[in-house]
Amino acid sequence: MTGQRNKGLAVPATRLARLGRLGTMTAGIAGNMALGGVAQLGRGQRPDWRGLLLTPSNISRVADQLSKMRGAAMKIGQLASMDTGDFLPPELAQIMARLRDDANFMPPAQLKKVLASEWPTGWLQQFSRFDVRPIAAASIGQVHRARLHDGRDMAIKVQYPGVARSIDSDVANVGALIRMSGMLPKGFALEPYLAEATRQLHEETDYAREAAYLRRFTRLLAGTDGFVLPAVHSDWCTGRILAMDFIEGRPIEEAASQPLETREAIMGRLIDLTLKELFKFKLMQSDPNFANYRFDPATGNIILLDFGAARDIGNEISRCYRSLLVSGLRGDVARVEHAALSIGFISENMENQHRRQVLELIHMAFDALRAPVFDFNDTTFSHRMQKAGEALAQDGFVPPVLPMDLLYLQRKFAGMFLLGARLKVRLPVADMLRAYLAA
Repeated sequence: MTGQRNKGLAVPATRLARLGRLGTMTAGIAGNMALGGVAQLGRGQRPDWRGLLLTPSNISRVADQLSKMRGAAMKIGQLASMDTGDFLPPELAQIMARLRDDANFMPPAQLKKVLASEWPTGWLQQFSRFDVRPIAAASIGQVHRARLHDGRDMAIKVQYPGVARSIDSDVANVGALIRMSGMLPKGFALEPYLAEATRQLHEETDYAREAAYLRRFTRLLAGTDGFVLPAVHSDWCTGRILAMDFIEGRPIEEAASQPLETREAIMGRLIDLTLKELFKFKLMQSDPNFANYRFDPATGNIILLDFGAARDIGNEISRCYRSLLVSGLRGDVARVEHAALSIGFISENMENQHRRQVLELIHMAFDALRAPVFDFNDTTFSHRMQKAGEALAQDGFVPPVLPMDLLYLQRKFAGMFLLGARLKVRLPVADMLRAYLAA
């Protein structure tokens, strides 16, 4: 949130400027590694290049530069920090977590220039209030509160200049940084994932697309208690500006201080919504960033925000997941393997040992889910899964190229698990699953 920043910082809008930022960051990291390597050689040690790369100072440099650049570079960093936060050393995970909630914001002069290019001359005269300091700043844009003379209280989402044009080069440059890190297993195919990241980011910069998905979710959830979605104000929307209702709410993480009954109700509704998205709507908001959910302590309502990562779910992937869940909850080993093969978790040409280890991970998850009550805060479960995953990686496992729909679903499920752990809840997840699987 912007309250953690004292002043704005202009977004580098040209490809050259953005490339220069990444180049400076990479050069600084390389310099740190070289100095560390010389020091290790001086002590008669063989340089540990991976360890020299993943130091707090280097990770801090990456986090700082990506937060200043914003755009695709920061978005990829956010995804990496969410997906690997439980696997990085605590001090490194804490540094990378800054990318999720501490973006710089555009200074007023740059904001005014963007608004002037999108709205008609004299637009400010129609507002009784327009807060130049944003209420939120993220990777693609920032949000301002404003009120029109006609009484509409709005949240105005403004896209950073140059972000859409820089996506391809940003992703390519971050991909080069990932390769340099040496963290990828030998033989891992990074290119399909970079291509998908590029496609997704182009979609997220299309605010007309986001507005359309917001309207679809509003229609699908009409009459559903416990959820509030902002209405779109089309007369103030453009390709780079999304105008919506402003809705008061608190960060979803603050619900951790609420009574257990309230926390369980919030998490129960979010899990139910995820299952609806997969099996009923065939439409999912696939980005589980905590900032996309807020709650109203007075009513207990959950406020749903940010539909830039919304996507349709194909009937086949929904059917395959239904088969996997039905088989897993029944403990049917043969059918679990068949479903895992259909989805893409395992492949025919995978080494038998790795295939067995992947299936063991899946059965480990179902053993926990079959319990009458699933404890999201049970660290023994997450540690066992982590340990098994690390053993698989150390054994030379190279993941197959997974279907992209599968990756988005797994990201959503992982995000719900992390939120459940943050709220410290216990829920009858198996019964919730069976209610949809029986439909």
